Amino acid sequence: MLKTDVVVIGAGAVGCAIARELSKYNVNVIVVDKNEDVGGDASKSNSAIIHTGYDAAPGTLESQLVVAANPMYDELCRDLDVPFKRIGAILPAITEEQFEKLPEIKAKAFRNHVYDVEYMSRDELLKMEPELNPEVKGGLYIPRESIIDPFILVQALAENAFANGVEFLLGAKVTDIKTENGKIKSVVTEKGEIETTYVINSAGLYCDEIAEMVDKADYKVVARKGQFYILDNKTSCKVNKIVLPIPTKITKGKLMCPTIHGNMLVGPTAEDQPSKTDKSTSTEGLDSIAKDVKNLVPNVNLRDTITQYSGLRPNRNPEGLNFNMYDDLFGYVNLSGVRSTGLTLSVAMGKYVVEQLLLSGAGFVLKDNFIKTRKGIIKFSEQTKEVQEELVKENPLYGNIVCRCETITEAEILDAIKRPLGAKSVDAVKRRVRAGMGRCQGGFCGPKVIEILARELKVSPEEINKNDPGSYMNVGRAR
Repeated sequence: MLKTDVVVIGAGAVGCAIARELSKYNVNVIVVDKNEDVGGDASKSNSAIIHTGYDAAPGTLESQLVVAANPMYDELCRDLDVPFKRIGAILPAITEEQFEKLPEIKAKAFRNHVYDVEYMSRDELLKMEPELNPEVKGGLYIPRESIIDPFILVQALAENAFANGVEFLLGAKVTDIKTENGKIKSVVTEKGEIETTYVINSAGLYCDEIAEMVDKADYKVVARKGQFYILDNKTSCKVNKIVLPIPTKITKGKLMCPTIHGNMLVGPTAEDQPSKTDKSTSTEGLDSIAKDVKNLVPNVNLRDTITQYSGLRPNRNPEGLNFNMYDDLFGYVNLSGVRSTGLTLSVAMGKYVVEQLLLSGAGFVLKDNFIKTRKGIIKFSEQTKEVQEELVKENPLYGNIVCRCETITEAEILDAIKRPLGAKSVDAVKRRVRAGMGRCQGGFCGPKVIEILARELKVSPEEINKNDPGSYMNVGRAR
């Protein structure tokens, strides 16, 4: 049996942020996750926006954490080498009815202490975003809404936590939590049992199932599907800012925005469903995106789509972000209702959880040797010609272009595989260095990535998964 002080269940953005915060203390931590890679479920299939919290429900924990988290990203992303841009967002009102809602939205932003929201006239909006619907009446500008690489954010949090002593047990689904005399005793996983004092349930879509193991599931999680288009980075119609619709009670609506790497992201839908694994896209869902976004940006060219995908948000019923500790079960922390803003608030949630543990009597002591920074994978295509030449001179594999669409070298792929918590599947490589994320979607580089993975992991190509265990891409040899 393994033994530790804290088990964090879930290696998504929230779980990894909590683990990194705990790694600042002299405490033993193990992060467990059912998936074979860090990144969780919702954390790797979202709109990749760092929100300000302007439209959160005022006075809630969600509002508190999102508003606190947003300004933390400048320093955090410098320290952890995470791509991040403050491009701002606009909220255009196309109809008179929408225009009349603007004062209410701005007032709500002020109640959330987001004071830099500004009114924009029709002419100002069209100057900022020429592709906007020319019928726009006016709108709001939210300058600190930002974009990030969500895959690299989670990897960076996890790698930095690992560098500071946190252990990761991946591919280890939690099957039970044992208690004794009103205290946490151990966590049982498919890879063994872990004796522990504290359990932090940050399992996202599955947090209700984890809570049931200790009889604390007074809520249910319903998966809310969001379908997206990804457009080629050379698409004929682009926007500079995050273009947001007037939100509804159910969803922030269907948006159009740049990604950190220059593609255009269009979506998502908001469809509640019973399945927590169905990530299929549908004609109806994608058509609804096209209809709504064309109302904002009429010239959006969905023929430039290179892929569609969907993500599942853990919608809590009853709704609301919840943090719970219990008088009758010492050591158990339950997080639920982490939805659209989960990526943003993750870093603030890490601090909040640790502070609540300290206030409850946890005797964690700060280290004097915490490693604050992490260096990411060198992106060869973004270097100057002189730096590229030097890299190739030092390592000739930088001269071997594997992914033509994104100009990804074999050296970058090897770094993705060999670094701590490295890639073990084709999609894990893609999330780290973007091999396969271009126009051909891995049609050219996919076989080579499989070959490199098989060589480095010392397995046959037939054993390499696309993503989840069993998602084999090769089923046998033709000759």
